[in-house]
Amino acid sequence: MGESRIMWEPTPETVQKSNMMKFINAVNANHRLNIGSYGDLYQWSVDHLSDFWGDLWDFLEIKASRKFDRVVDDATIMPGAKWFEGARLNFAENLLRFRDDRVALVFRGEAVVTRKLTYADLFERVAKLSNALREYGIKPGDRVAGFIPNMPEAIIAMLAAVSVGATWSSCSPDFGINGVFDRFGQIQPRILFIADGYYYKNKKLSSLERVAGIVEKIPSIEKVIVIPYTEAQPDIGIIPNAVAYENFVAGFSGEKIEFEQLPPDQPLYIMYSSGTTGLPKCMVQSTAGILINQMKEMRLNTDLKREDTIFYFTTCGWMMWNWLTSALSIGATLVLYDGNPFYPDASTLWKMAEEEKITVFGTSAGYLQALEASGIKPGALFDLRSIRTILSTGSPLSPEQFDFVHRDIKEDVQLASISGGSDLNGCFVGANPIGPVFRGELQARCLGMKVKAYNENGEPVIGEKGELVCEAPFPSMPIYFWNDPDGSRYQSAYFDKYPNIWCHGDYINITDTGGVVIHGRSDATLNPGGVRIGTAEIYRQIESFDEIQDSVVVGQKWKGDVRVILFVLMKDGYTLTDDLKAKIRTAIKLNASPRHIPSKIIAVEGIPYTLNMKKVEVAVRKVIHNEEITNRDALSNPEALEYYKDIPELQS
Repeated sequence: MGESRIMWEPTPETVQKSNMMKFINAVNANHRLNIGSYGDLYQWSVDHLSDFWGDLWDFLEIKASRKFDRVVDDATIMPGAKWFEGARLNFAENLLRFRDDRVALVFRGEAVVTRKLTYADLFERVAKLSNALREYGIKPGDRVAGFIPNMPEAIIAMLAAVSVGATWSSCSPDFGINGVFDRFGQIQPRILFIADGYYYKNKKLSSLERVAGIVEKIPSIEKVIVIPYTEAQPDIGIIPNAVAYENFVAGFSGEKIEFEQLPPDQPLYIMYSSGTTGLPKCMVQSTAGILINQMKEMRLNTDLKREDTIFYFTTCGWMMWNWLTSALSIGATLVLYDGNPFYPDASTLWKMAEEEKITVFGTSAGYLQALEASGIKPGALFDLRSIRTILSTGSPLSPEQFDFVHRDIKEDVQLASISGGSDLNGCFVGANPIGPVFRGELQARCLGMKVKAYNENGEPVIGEKGELVCEAPFPSMPIYFWNDPDGSRYQSAYFDKYPNIWCHGDYINITDTGGVVIHGRSDATLNPGGVRIGTAEIYRQIESFDEIQDSVVVGQKWKGDVRVILFVLMKDGYTLTDDLKAKIRTAIKLNASPRHIPSKIIAVEGIPYTLNMKKVEVAVRKVIHNEEITNRDALSNPEALEYYKDIPELQS
């Protein structure tokens, strides 16, 4: 049965009740078609882009004071296609369409008494802040930033800012001063929202001194609005132009919001590349494009409904936070968590899932790997009957992790590995609630995304590894990069390799089932002897060794070729012996190929990760080649890079 084994299938009743099937029925009625499967719907969506996105706008009931004149001006050019010209709308108005007593936000954390806000509460708080920002003089085009934990006030601040037409950008509070400056320093925000601190591993960490340093380096910041979190009345005197949140909104009404009606390409978010190899790219994203794409992924791919409770473990510095907030447009309940997911122990998030009756549980492959290593079996400890879908992203999910989830978390669950990026604030490959889950595969290419795998000759292939490309424009593409007046940085980021075709930088295989297997970043692809190897294929084998906690694999230039170097972090009580090295090589040879066998296996004391918990293979590769690492503040543990310097074994 191997890799193609079916792990989950929807019941006929589930299929019929799904939002996806309702959309299929609407498309069939609109165009006199007889689409019956996701595969047929996908093909229609990429063959008829204008019809698809136009039908989707109506199906999602996007709120707009003026509908578009046309869906797209030219679907053959990329970048540069114009979407939904003539429309006037507001992103926040679409996320605040519900104003009743249903719970909108649940806030949990290490040291937090659970807080709940209804949709009526949320609207009132956004209204007060929106009116205060408008009175202050915030207007369309201004940037408003957040340096803030994943708490309700982060969402309130974002919605209030975009309600008046401002552009929102955020970082999580674990960023250092330079990391924040490298991002906010480029976009020059007028307003900065902060919390006085945050909690992590049972420690109360203050943000105030760092914020004072940030404000000193970014003179555009006129006002710092401080939300009390770790202290009831924090001393904000050290921060220039600081004001307490309650004082800023005092006296303003929460009854009404004047939603600024904006063109579809009004800048909504500024997102950032990881910045591990240089100054982060500032990707500016549009109001209509992000709204329709994220609503598509919530309603159709995730099958989210009003009665659902959705959770994603994220920070405000990762695109999954922006993605999660769009669930408000469906009227679902969002669970926000701040802190370490393994404090006080590895069962923390699953206890929360039981108590809050979470139906859609979102996490990362890195978290699931660490959870399995902890020995915790959530399914045996908690009542997880409410969970119907587990989402995972951030890095490839190995087939063995599929086994772990179905064995030790929940047998009857849709495990949907999804993949996209901050660049599009969404997914190229995602969940499909009306189709099966195959072991080790992402379920399907997302509707409207003309995704292919290109081989080395630039030809589309099925069943072979290749570059993930998108052959047609999509609404959530960045409209431009900040401080890129001639568009050259935007062009080089995606279109230099294949003109007029988006090259995403992932190495994938589109399977004959219609699913996708991701083999890692193509910029981290190994090329020993000229053969392209995905790093995920090696990680998969390493995960089966109980002695190894983590690993990172890179290619080292060597004697006119590239050799594979595997670094491993051993678990406590274990050492890297010659016998273990031999077992690793044997497993890789048997289960991957002889080409995958590392030339060197070296024990290190740490594996570097970004703040969004992604391994930084490229940075490790730079260190072993004595190349400069320009932005260590993008890493959660930059000290780990020191372990890779001047390793004697790499000299022979």
